[in-house]
Formats: sequence, structure tokens, C-alpha cells
Amino acid sequence: MDWNRKWVPGIGAVLLILFSHMTSALEVPLDPKVLEGLPQPPTITLQSPKDYIFDPRENIVIHCEAKGKPHPSFSWTRNGTHFDVEKDSKVLMKPGSGTLVIDISGEKAEAYEGTYQCTAHNEHGTAVSNDIVIRQSRSPLWSKERNEAITVQMGVSLVLQCRPPAGLPPPVIFWMDNNFQRLPLDERVSQALNGDLYFSNVLPEDTRSDYICYARFPHTQTIQQKQPISVTVLENSPAGERRPGFMMPLGASSTKMVLRGETLELECIADGLPTPQISWLKDGGELPSSRITFHNFKKTLKISDVNEADGGDYRCTAKNNLGTAHHIIKVVVKAAPFWVSAPRNLILAPNETGILTCRVSGEPKPKISWFVNGVPIENAPEDHSRKVDDDTVILSNVQPGSSAVYQCNASNEFGYLMANAFVSVLAEPPRVLTPSNRVYQVISNSPALLHCASFGSPIPTITWFKDSQTSIKNGDPYVIHENGTLEIHVAQPLNSGKYTCIATNNLGIKENHVYLEVKEPTRILRQPEYKVVQKGMSAMFECKVKHDPSLIPTMIWLKDNGELPDDERFDVDTDSLIIKDVRDDDEGTYTCIMNTTLDQDSASAMLTVVEATPTPAIVYGKPDPPSDLELTDQTERSVQLTWIPGDEHNSPTQNFLIQYEDLLHQPGVWVNLTEVSGTGTTAQLNLSPYVYYSFRVLAKNHVGYSHPSQPSRQYRTNPAAPDENPSDVQAAGTEPNNLVISWTSLTGFQANGPGLEYKVLWRQKDVDQEWSSRTVANVSQFVVTETPTYMPYEIKVQALNDYGNGPEPEVAIGYSGEDTPLSAPESVQVMVHNSTLAEVHWEPVSYTSVRGKLQGYKVYYHRERGLHETETEETEQEKQVLTFSGNRTEGRLPGLQPYSLYNLFIRVLNSKDEGPPSPGKKFETPEGVPGPPAFLNVVNHGLDSLTLEWGAPLSINGRLAGYTLKYQPVNNTNELGPVKVMNFLANETTITLGNLNSSMLYKLYLSAKTIKGSGPIATEEAFTVMDTTRTQPTVETGKGPTEPPHPTSPITQSPHPPFHKVPPVGPAFGTVNTSVSEDGAVINWEYFGHHKNVYVEYIVENSKEDWKKELVNGSHSHMIKGLKPGTSYRVRVVARDPADPTVHITDEVLVTVPAVPSRQVDIATQGWFIGLMCAIALLILVLLIVCFIKRNKGGKYPVKEKEDAHQDPEIQPMKEDDGTFGEYSDTEDHKPLKGSRTPSNGTVRRDESDDSLVDYGEGGDGQFNEDGSFIGQYSGKKEKDTHEGNESSEAPSPVNAMNSFV
Repeated sequence: MDWNRKWVPGIGAVLLILFSHMTSALEVPLDPKVLEGLPQPPTITLQSPKDYIFDPRENIVIHCEAKGKPHPSFSWTRNGTHFDVEKDSKVLMKPGSGTLVIDISGEKAEAYEGTYQCTAHNEHGTAVSNDIVIRQSRSPLWSKERNEAITVQMGVSLVLQCRPPAGLPPPVIFWMDNNFQRLPLDERVSQALNGDLYFSNVLPEDTRSDYICYARFPHTQTIQQKQPISVTVLENSPAGERRPGFMMPLGASSTKMVLRGETLELECIADGLPTPQISWLKDGGELPSSRITFHNFKKTLKISDVNEADGGDYRCTAKNNLGTAHHIIKVVVKAAPFWVSAPRNLILAPNETGILTCRVSGEPKPKISWFVNGVPIENAPEDHSRKVDDDTVILSNVQPGSSAVYQCNASNEFGYLMANAFVSVLAEPPRVLTPSNRVYQVISNSPALLHCASFGSPIPTITWFKDSQTSIKNGDPYVIHENGTLEIHVAQPLNSGKYTCIATNNLGIKENHVYLEVKEPTRILRQPEYKVVQKGMSAMFECKVKHDPSLIPTMIWLKDNGELPDDERFDVDTDSLIIKDVRDDDEGTYTCIMNTTLDQDSASAMLTVVEATPTPAIVYGKPDPPSDLELTDQTERSVQLTWIPGDEHNSPTQNFLIQYEDLLHQPGVWVNLTEVSGTGTTAQLNLSPYVYYSFRVLAKNHVGYSHPSQPSRQYRTNPAAPDENPSDVQAAGTEPNNLVISWTSLTGFQANGPGLEYKVLWRQKDVDQEWSSRTVANVSQFVVTETPTYMPYEIKVQALNDYGNGPEPEVAIGYSGEDTPLSAPESVQVMVHNSTLAEVHWEPVSYTSVRGKLQGYKVYYHRERGLHETETEETEQEKQVLTFSGNRTEGRLPGLQPYSLYNLFIRVLNSKDEGPPSPGKKFETPEGVPGPPAFLNVVNHGLDSLTLEWGAPLSINGRLAGYTLKYQPVNNTNELGPVKVMNFLANETTITLGNLNSSMLYKLYLSAKTIKGSGPIATEEAFTVMDTTRTQPTVETGKGPTEPPHPTSPITQSPHPPFHKVPPVGPAFGTVNTSVSEDGAVINWEYFGHHKNVYVEYIVENSKEDWKKELVNGSHSHMIKGLKPGTSYRVRVVARDPADPTVHITDEVLVTVPAVPSRQVDIATQGWFIGLMCAIALLILVLLIVCFIKRNKGGKYPVKEKEDAHQDPEIQPMKEDDGTFGEYSDTEDHKPLKGSRTPSNGTVRRDESDDSLVDYGEGGDGQFNEDGSFIGQYSGKKEKDTHEGNESSEAPSPVNAMNSFV
């Protein structure tokens, strides 16, 4: 065979059957029992890729697997000639397979390179594989070269070339340094696709001697290294800034070819200073955002899965602040051959016709070649039933024995495709492959698929029957697929039953029975809720489920999507999970899963564990809306609604509110229909005819209502006659001769159907006559004319529509229109009860004269004048009206004015108007008590008298008989004195009251009187004036004796004020006296005021601060405490009253607080000081004696000599120039130098010669040997700290001892 083109694997791994005469195909059954005995040409099922690069360290394995009946045999060609596998001991073909295993160990692998092809053959045909090109992977060494050191000026561009050796496959390139660290890449430094390293501009930090290019070869996992390149960047003459220019690609434009389906890689690298930014766009189009990626800091543009639309001009732009550069890359998209429709295997019955198609595309257009059993079709044995037309082979009237494998080869300059497709000629009666009596179970409202897998040649025809009687045709709700499967789109319980499928062809018939059971879905009605539980408490998650009773449910609980811990604290019940004694590690997500054999439902909730205290506040919220609304048990007037409750958010659901929307009559308006208790999840809803219902449910807890659920599906009810008649039927006349009948119309929802009308019926009540009627539409009232005035009528309104009349309507009573009454009330009489109340009586009018509904009677009355006035003074006042409802004959007139003349008349009243007035009736009211005096004034205040004036009452209400005056005194404690009474004649309006107390408040009460008694009183208060007048003085204190007074003796001064006239009325102050003591300043005053708040106010003299005040009500003396000695204060007494704006203030008094004298004491004369000094002297004497004794006990020890030989290095010699001492260390006891004086701080230092055992540890840790020598000469501190023994380190100086007590 001449295979000039490359071949590709066939895609016909699965056998197909041609079902119709031409192109219908049917899948070949995989059931071994069916396949057994059926002949089948070979089919390649597995082969190696076209390009096979092998690793020389491993065996070469070339795959070739095929199936067929009988099982095919295999052979190979290499480089176009037969490859005898058995003659090469290094080559092994796997048993029952065509796969070759070539052992190349110890052999030259190059010997097995070449192009291989596998052939699978049996008696029904021959299938061939692709051409498989076998090549050895290679990783050649880098050619030796010497890299010259590169020296460049700062700012110029630079390219370091890599030029790796060509490998198979090509290597992966990267740059590193001597430490195997990748070189950093950025917008300035980048690696091109060919591996070269580009610098847009160099900087001093680019100087290095180890720029190394590495090449990694994937197959052999080896890495080759180029010799290091040294780069030195000079800074003596740096390049200046410049516009961008392209380093790659060069020129203004370039061309790039890419194959369809591959990845397009476009690259632009620019130089410039500053470093340019790269951007991309496509001229005349947009970049494919879903397939585009940018790399290498946008210098590389990649487009994956290239198609023809990706061809065009791509513009690369480099830009810096000095300018812009452009480069256009013209992209041309070519295409290796690709399948549009590959040939498919055919199984044909004798005398049938089949078609093989090989439709491919590519650029340039591929050439198609056909082969039969691996032989070019033009060289194959002639077959008159076969016709080749470019990409199509037509096989007509095929006969047994003409089975073969056809190959289609499509190729162009970029590649090829090859596919095998067999044609098998069979004659087989029908077989039904689906097991008989199979039971299909599905969930309601889900699709149901009933299979009838069949096999036969010719392809059998499938028909279906339900319950062995009803023939099923294509159409809602059934669909019969080409493979015989019956599909029910939305299975309902009524679809359950027995189904029969029959497979038929010209060689026989076969039937099979299957059964369908439609089950109710599994739903979680109450989901577990989020829990916050204290540690140590119990947590319970509910999971209540509804499922089909014929399905066995299985409840599974998970924690964090894993199994529950194996712990007895977890108690799983049928519908709940209880976790006892909750711990921290119990926190997580708990999921309940209810499984049946057909479906499942699941729900999850979080458990949060908190510390036992403090108890966290439970967060309450509105419930979540219900979900999964379903309508079942549907009838004309009812339906059952089912839902799943939402999360309650810690507040139990109280009830569910069901609403409906009438999409026909009131779309968008939701109406409350009914409520269901919070534990229910279903509701039987009563429906009305001719409504397009949609339902929704709201849940309510104590927080409020949830959001509405999603609406249910629409449910329509059929029209019917009305169920009710209009409501609120009324009749009333608007004119004397009409009757207006009105009603509340039915809504569209209540109409029950189209063509709604109203039948209006009426007749006069208690009159033997037939009903009058009229049918109207689209109105809510009807007017009956020519009616008698105000007569009762019986009325009815009945609803009707196109489907019938509503129920028999109820009778309502109404009256025709009213007219103005004809008669006036008669026999009007008035009975006066007292000066302000009268009662009126009248005879009612006749019923017929009312001419309407009697509403009552109106009494009009007005006051003409007072009886004390003459008729010429008569001034008519505004009329007053009182209405007495109903059929009344009397009424009372309250609020009359005494001693007056009144006139009245009466009218009858109906709903339309008032009747004529009755004749006028006059009556008089008797005298009453008068009103209060118009005014009461005190016009003169004397020492013992008050002069009063008053005015007559504005309302005398009769004949004025006189006045009564009462008055009484009020003392300073608001106590009332005895009452005195005086009477006056009616013409008296002034009086002077004598013999009163001076400076006294009096309360006055005045009333007028008639023969009926005294009226209301007028009151007043007034003061008599004081019997003497005084001024308030300014008193100065503190300018007294040179010697201070005794502390307990108050300083008292009596002012001598000049006299002045006191105001005749109101509060007044008398004498103000002051005195000063150690405790404060005492203020005394006289005050004759009443009902006032009295304060003592004071302020430092010449100060601008606010006055300080102290409340002193009920007192005439006050002590001001806390005054500063030696300071003068201004003091005054103030009287205020919240009800009176007048403020009474005394003149200011100047009070000076004397300074406190100094109390220094001569301490030398104090006994306690003398005793203290004696004790100190005695203590000093004791200390001197002790020091003397210790001094005499000490001798010269060798240690002292050593000390003399080793002078303290910290002791500095005396400076020769100024005779002062040098610096000395302060780290130990400050031992004085020889001849030094006692320091100024009183510390006396011991002379160097004054040595003592104390200095070397006596009384401390020092010990003696047996010979009496001292053991620890230098074992301890040389000098004790001062706090460890002052008596040994201090000289016996009285001054020092004295200072120690200071």
C-alpha cells in the first residue's frame, strides 16, 4: 500500500447502526449475549500518537489495539515496508494485541527510528492505524565558545544571546547566576521567547560576571549550561533619555503564521530611556478577552485556541515620556485538516442503501482520499453497488458478503486526518435488550424514561402501549425517541401503570413489558436551625421529613460533611439529633440527609458553642419565607396547598397567612385568604369560579411577618353563575317623586363569570301589585320615577352572568323622596322653673303633614331685653336654637339670663326641610343673684386706715339691694386674723376703713346682692404704712483698735442713719446691724414684708464677681461663715417673690473681717525642747565611751602593714598646683586621706593609721587559726558599708554625733 499521506486515529470506537434506508444510525448493543455470533469487521480502539519521542533509557512501546468478530490479527510496516516482528529478538508483540514492545537496552536506539503503521485484519475487513513516527529524544551539549566581556555605557540597550543547542523536543530556557538564583526580570529586563536576554536600558546594578543561560531538556531531564557572560556598565558617559525603539521584532511590521487550534504568541521588546511601557490592540477589531493572556510584563501576547477570526493586524505600542513607537504584526491563520463530520460505522440489512460521509475543513482546503481495507479505492476490486463522490461513498442494495472497512484520508500541507468506518451487512430479527417486567420508579414532577433498547437488521420499529390497550403517540406528555425510549416530561401519579413496547422489522416482532411507579418527593418540612449553645448544655436539631410511604427512608447525620463522632453523647432519633453535654469541639455544621432509593433532601445548620457565662442574648428575627409551594387535590372549588416552612430564627411560628392574586381581575393585588396554625404545612383552600389563582404564604412569629414566599403555579377555575348578590342594597328618594335604589357592586372575583348584570326589582309596600324590574350592567344604582311622596317600597337586586342567575335576593325596605312639612306645632306653653331654666311644651303635628321621616322639632328663642330696661332700650340678641330629636312634645331651655324677657317659636323637622313656625310665645325669667363687683381698688393707704372704691356688677340679674364687705389682717407668719363684716347700700361705692394696725397686710372681700342673695366676691390685699421711717445705713468695720480684740468678743456697731420717707405700700426693711466674730459675720435686720423670699447677699469689696446669696426665709438674723480674714465685704438683704416682679433691696453694708495675728513661740523656752536636747547629749556621751573602748582594743596587725604597702589605688595624691585633692572613687566607704578635714556634710573620715578588726571582719565572717593569725585577711570587704557600723568607721566627734540626729 502506498501511504503518501499521514493518518490519524479513527474515532469510531463505538459501533453504530444505520436505522433508516440512508443515514439513520443505531448504536450496536454491548450486551455480550447479543454480540455473540454477530460478525463485525475490525475497529482500531487504541493506538500511539502520530509523533512518538522515546527516552533511550526505556523500552519503546507502540500501541495498537483492535476489536472485531472474529478477533483480528495484526501486522506492521516500517518506513513503508513489511516489518517482520518475529525475526527481531528485541521486538515483542503482545498476545491478542498488536502492541509492540522494543527492548533497546544494549542496542543503538537510532536503529528503531522510523515510521510505523499497524494493520488489524479479519475475514470481514482490514483496519489500519495512523502513521506513527518514532524518534529518539536528544539533549546535545552546548558548542564550546568563548564569550567576550561586554562593556557598555549606562542607559544604552543590550541583548545577551543564548543560542541553545537544538534538542528533541526543544529545551526550556532560563537565566541564572553562579549561585543558581534566577535573574530578576521586570519591565526593563526581559527574556524573549527564543531565550535571549534583553535590556531596554542598562543600569550600574546590571554589572556582573555571571550571566548564565541554562537549557533544560524535558525528556532526558538534563540541563546544559552556557559559558558565563560578563557585563560591565560604565557611568563616565551615560546615554541620555531617548524615544522608544523596537529591539524585537525589527522594522515597522512583520508577519506571523499560526495554525487553527494552536496558541498564538506575539512578542514586542523595546528599548528606550525611561523604560517604555508596552500595549497591544488589534486594528479593526477587538482582542478576544476570554482567550487572551499577557506575559513578560505585557511584552508577550498569547491567544489560545486560535480560529480564523483571530487573523489580522496586531499593533504593538511602546511608549515613554519622550514619544511612542509602533510595530504591526500581520497574523495569518492557516488550518490543518479538522473534522466537520467523520465517517460512522454502518450496519445494513441486505438490499438497504447506506452513505459514508467524510467532511473536513482546513486552510488550504484538504484533499480527500478513500481506501477500502487499506487499499486505495481506485485499486480495490470493482463493486457496482459503490459510488464515490468526493467526500461521500454511496452503497446501494448491499448484499451479504460485502462487508468491508473504509478509510478516509484528508490532508494538506499542514497535516492529515484519517478515520476507519466499517460497513457490515446483517439480517437479524428484532431483539428487545431491556429486561422484561422492569419496574421504573420516579419522583412526581420529574422526567420518566422507559427504555426499549432493541437490536435487529433492518432496524426495528418501536411502538408503545399503556396498560396493554392505549396506543401512545408522540406528543404531550409523551416523547418517543429514535432509540425507542419513551419519555414522560413531567411524570404524575396518574402516569403510573404497565407499559408495553413492541419492536418490529421484516424478519419478526418482539414485545416487552415494563412498569412505571410515580412516587411523592422527599421533602424536609422542618429544617435544623442555627444554634448557639452554652458549654455543658444540650443542643437539639430537628429534621422533620415528608416522603412517599412506599419508599424506605434512611436518615443520615453528618458533622462538617463527615461522620458523626462515635460518642454516646450524640443521640440520633427518627427526626432529630440531640447532642448532650456540649463541648467546644462539637462546634461545626450539622447536616441531615434523608435518602430514599429515588431521591434525597438535605439541610444544614451551624452549632456555635459559647462559654456557660455570661449567657448570650438570643437574637430573635422574623421567620424566613416558606418555600416549595405545591398544589394537589385539585377540584372546581378547592385545592390543597402544601409548603415547607422557613427558618424560625429563635421565635416559633405562630401562624401562616395565605394570600392569593387574581391574575384575571386584579393582577398585582394580593388578598388575604386564610390563616393556618404555625404547626401546619398544608391548607385546604376554597376557591371561586372564573379566577386565575396564584398563591403565596407568609409566616408570622412574635417579631413579625416574613417576606412572602415565591408564588405558586397558576390555577384557573371554570366560570359559573354568581354565588352571591350585591350587598348594601338601599333605597331612598332624592326628590319628592323618585326612589333611588343603590347597591355595592360585585367585584370581578365575585362575578364568577363573564357578562355580569344586575336585575333590580321594586314594588310599593303593603300594596297588592306585581314586582317591577329592570336589568342593568356596569352601574351601582337605579332611579325609579313617578313615585308618591315618602312611601315605603320593597326592593331587591339580583346578580346574573352568562352562566346563570345568582341566589334569590333578600328584600330591603326603602322610602321614596320627602317634601317640606305642611304644619306647625300648636298649643305652645312655657313653664319657667328658675331664673336660668324654662320648660316648653307643644302639640305635635300630624304624621301626614310631616311628608317625610320625622327628625324632631327645633325651638328658636332669643332674649329681647332685661326687665329693668324699658322697651325703648330693647336690644334684640342673637337667636338660639335647640333641636329635640324624635316625636317630642316638650323640651328644656337652660342657660337663660335672669330677670329678662324672652320670645320663642317652634318648627317641625324632617330629612328634607323644616316646616312653618308656630306663633311666637313670650315669657319672663325671675331675678337671680348678681355678678361680682366690676372692680375693687384700694385708693389710699394710711397708718391705720385703707380707702376702698368699687364698681357695680356688670350683670345685676335683678334689683340691686346693696354690698357686703369683709376684711381681716394677715401677720408675718401668714396667719389670718378675725373677720369684720360691713354692709352698704346699692348706691354706695366707696369706704374708708379705720382703726387698722400699721404696717399690716389686710385681705378684702366684696360682694353685691339682690333679693335672691349675694353674688360672687371680688378680693384684694393691701398694706397699711409703717409708723416710723428709717434708712438702711452703710456700716464700716475693721478700723478699730491697734490691739486685736479677744477672739470671742463680737465687734458691734450701731449705725445712726438719717430719716427718710418709707414707700406707702409694700415690703420694707428696718434697721440693719452687723457684728464680726471668729466664726463669721452676723447680720440682723427688720423686715415687714409678706410672702417673699429673703436672701443675704455678699461680695468682696471692689470685686466684679457675681453676688453670693444665702436663703434666710422666716428669720431676721443670719451668720455668714467662711469669710477670709483681713478682707472687706459688701453685704445687703434682698426680698424677692416669683409672683411679683418687684425686688426690695437694702442699702449695702461694708463688713471687714479682722486679720488673725501671728502665733510664733520661742522654742527655746519650751519644756519639751529642753528635754529632747538632754536626751541627745546623754546618747552622744554613751557613743564616745564605746568608741574609745573599741579603739584601744585594736592593735597593729600584719594586715595593716599590707594595707600600707598596697595603698588604695582610688586615692589620688594632692594636686601640687592648687593644694586641692584629686578625684576619688565613690564605690566603697569614702575613706579620707591623711590630713583631710571633716567634709562639709559632717561625715568624719578615719585616719589611715586608725586600724581595727572591724575593718577586716570582726563581728562578721573573719576567723582566727590556732596560732592566733587571722584567716580571712582579705576574704571580706576591706571597708564596711556605712550602714553596717557607723560606730567603727566614724571618728569620735561630737559634731558628727550631733549631725547624725539631724
